Amino acid sequence: MDRTIVVGYDGSAHAADALTWAAAEAGRAHLPLQVVHVQRTIVDRFVVSDRPQDMEPQVSNEVLADAVERAHAVDPDIEVSTRLAAHESVASVLTEASARARLLVVGSRGRGGLEGALLGSVSLTVATHAHCPVVVVRRHAEAAAPPARRPVVVAVDGSPTSVRAVDLAFDQASRLGAPLVAVHAWELPALMGPVPPWMPEEVDDLRTAERALLAESLAGHAERYPDVEVHAVVRRGAPAHVVLSAAADAELLVVGSRGRGGFRGLLLGSVSRTVLQHAVCPVVVVHPDQSSETP
Repeated sequence: MDRTIVVGYDGSAHAADALTWAAAEAGRAHLPLQVVHVQRTIVDRFVVSDRPQDMEPQVSNEVLADAVERAHAVDPDIEVSTRLAAHESVASVLTEASARARLLVVGSRGRGGLEGALLGSVSLTVATHAHCPVVVVRRHAEAAAPPARRPVVVAVDGSPTSVRAVDLAFDQASRLGAPLVAVHAWELPALMGPVPPWMPEEVDDLRTAERALLAESLAGHAERYPDVEVHAVVRRGAPAHVVLSAAADAELLVVGSRGRGGFRGLLLGSVSRTVLQHAVCPVVVVHPDQSSETP
């Protein structure tokens, strides 16, 4: 895997927020930043023969020059490179670029997105199919001053993807100097047929088991990251609701692309999809280690 942070940039306000986040992360991690701009060859399902002005290479190069200026305004010391790609699919170009990236950063929606949409098709497709962790940065409606030390929140369910999410969340919390909130949601298994309801002691046993699962998922990280203040949270409830509630004031939310209850062939689970749609902070989607998975 390349040691480069890649950010998709189309000149929109949402892309500018993604670029700002990516440039700051490149500075914190001492990594180079590559800005990718896609000059589309198909618009609204029609092949473009006489390209409109906003698709001319000159304008695309101006977009990239603006991106470099914005990135250096965030951190003048980072190494910034650019890539201009002519392609009908922005998502395809970014997904391909993710195969050689440490991290891929995109805005929640781009220049062509519907104004009321919470998440654009490009960001959803990239978050689903990328080969590296994807950060989706949502544009804040208000520029209110953030509270001191917003936490990094990570959703934990004990799955292999969750393990990778925990690793990344600790790394981010350490670099940001932020506390880490590890949240695990659980629900009572559904009872089928004429059986008695759950007894209180049975519920207590399940709660104890879920707390043990979270503790096991965090084991060993305190030694590796002694600077990170950790808060373990176990709550009963629907996972997406519990995670979103815990991340209401977060600096960053880290989730696995699919969890313990997801279908093996499902690239993006219902919890991660819901979180992407509704979280108010940047969301990192961590994918399985494809090299260790069998067909």
